[in-house]
Amino acid sequence: MSVPPRAVQLNEANAFLKEHPEVLYVDLLIADMNGVVRGKRIERTSLHKVYEKGINLPASLFALDINGSTVESTGLGLDIGDADRICYPIPDTLSNEPWQKRPTAQLLMTMHEIEGAPFFADPREVLRQVVSKFDDLGLTICAAFELEFYLIDQENVNGRPQPPRSPISGKRPQSTQVYLIDDLDEYADCLQDILEGAKEQGIPADAIVKESAPAQFEVNLHHVPDPLKACDYAVLLKRLIKNIAYDHEMDTTFMAKPYPGQAGNGLHVHISVLDKDGNNIFTSEDPEQNAALRHAVGGVLETLPASMAFLCPNVNSYRRFGAQFYVPNAPSWGLDNRTVALRVPTGTPDAVRLEHRVAGADANPYLMMAAVLAGVHHGLTNKIDPGKPIEGNSYEQLEQSLPNNLRDALRELDDSEILNKYIDPKYIDIFVACKESELEEFEHSISDLEYNWYLHTV
Repeated sequence: MSVPPRAVQLNEANAFLKEHPEVLYVDLLIADMNGVVRGKRIERTSLHKVYEKGINLPASLFALDINGSTVESTGLGLDIGDADRICYPIPDTLSNEPWQKRPTAQLLMTMHEIEGAPFFADPREVLRQVVSKFDDLGLTICAAFELEFYLIDQENVNGRPQPPRSPISGKRPQSTQVYLIDDLDEYADCLQDILEGAKEQGIPADAIVKESAPAQFEVNLHHVPDPLKACDYAVLLKRLIKNIAYDHEMDTTFMAKPYPGQAGNGLHVHISVLDKDGNNIFTSEDPEQNAALRHAVGGVLETLPASMAFLCPNVNSYRRFGAQFYVPNAPSWGLDNRTVALRVPTGTPDAVRLEHRVAGADANPYLMMAAVLAGVHHGLTNKIDPGKPIEGNSYEQLEQSLPNNLRDALRELDDSEILNKYIDPKYIDIFVACKESELEEFEHSISDLEYNWYLHTV
């Protein structure tokens, strides 16, 4: 991938600064392995320099654990002298931050080697490498995310989250009223500001629905014919939601399972594939007979066990699974069936697509998309047969077979010959090293439950 011409980028900067003379600062943003946004804040007068020369950030930014500490076993820290790489702007991501009291803009960045080549450990580059394989086939990926989140109180109870008080009734929601309009009304100001903020930032969010737990909601994004851009939107949407909620004296969480006994937060992605003429190759009156669709499904199902570490990258991710919460735990597919891992919506022939329903909202969108598209490409090019679609409740027909914990998921990823063809093995090594480091720390901690069970009883 070549860096966009500086003249084109400078035109973008000039136009934005001219249109927004009030802007004082610009946040330069880059998403790390965990999807956590990091970066620098500059004054507006320095923006042209950023477009001309980029900014330096250490390569170790992509070797950080969930707490922001460098995992040295990745080899990206002290082993290379914690050396810098250079980050350049991503075109068409310069926008205002509507929550800021002092007018501030934001700009997404991506990391490159000093001589200009993309840096292999940037998750956005991991995805770009997979997308390039579709470019070679003359195919374009069209994608859209559905992102679930909880509004939570800014005050925790003994370190645990609780639903926020309604700005209208003053009460904390307790019920699981899925799709209830009244619950949207309770938090209408915050939710509307999220949609308006998304519009201001060019994020194509078109709807918010109430999900199946207290103060849980889902934002739907429009499909776009660029999976990289779809992931950019997802990363920026999470940041927007967090900051808008904070403006309304609430907090948010995208943690996969914040409450025992309640639904977790998912990150579903809808995918269709367009040919060189812009036609959806999955279009069909009878999707079960569409060869391209079947092969894509087959490839995704075959690579699903190895993809789990990217789809569910944290210890908490695996607490989300359970039949009562519509989270599939076996490779499965079906037509208009929400109990399966891959749902094929069939509203109209030209809208036939894949809906991938496994990942949690804690996943890095770029890595999740890379894993899913690797499966699609593998299926299309090797004509993988998915078997018959599931009809009815898949949980009653299939036993749990996907990895149900992070350690097993990491082993599956590490051993996968297929994913190692799509994702640089050096990157898989870095990812596994970071997650194994987190897992080791978790396994050496002592939980409150252990004290309650064992301190005075054994």
